[in-house]
Amino acid sequence: MTPRLRAHFERELALALEAEARGARAEAWRCLERAHVLSQAHALPHLRVHGRMFGVAWRGRDTRELLGQLPRLLLAAPGSVLGRAPRGNTGGADVGIFTPMPIPEDLQALLREP
Repeated sequence: MTPRLRAHFERELALALEAEARGARAEAWRCLERAHVLSQAHALPHLRVHGRMFGVAWRGRDTRELLGQLPRLLLAAPGSVLGRAPRGNTGGADVGIFTPMPIPEDLQALLREP
């Protein structure tokens, strides 16, 4: 991860924590989805996002999301290492594990940087 990409990634994670602390679970989830898109090519950050998603689902007692995060926790790091993580996928149980998705323009710019 470039330093700029890491800074944006960490910012999204911090925003997610702040939003969840305010009780804004949907906002927290959007931040985690953005962090997920930024992390997909990097095994440990990718795994970290899924861990955070699992935590939000746990604290929200969201059984569907908890169950959806279990295989993602197992597949995140290998998927990143092997280049198999589907670009743009937001990482939640509401989308297929291997489904590529459009990447928001602001994130595209970050991902294009060397």
